[in-house]
Amino acid sequence: MSLLNWSDPGTTWLNITNIVLGVVVVLCVVIMLGGVAHEFISRKYQRSRVHAELDRDMRLLDDDHAFHSPTLGITMADGGEQHKP
Repeated sequence: MSLLNWSDPGTTWLNITNIVLGVVVVLCVVIMLGGVAHEFISRKYQRSRVHAELDRDMRLLDDDHAFHSPTLGITMADGGEQHKP
């Protein structure tokens, strides 16, 4: 016995409607999975960019007397003379 009875006019439109709704559901699931994958990839890329920028800033601030001022940038508290450890 077949699941789809195309010879019965009472169930033909029901079968067509079920097939169309099944295709719509599959399409929506594919679109949602694509959106979720895109979000994860963009967050990972953004996180790696932020970590790279933090690493660069920390390398610049490796000096014991340099500090970051938002208006001046990286400044040296003692005028630029390095202290001997």
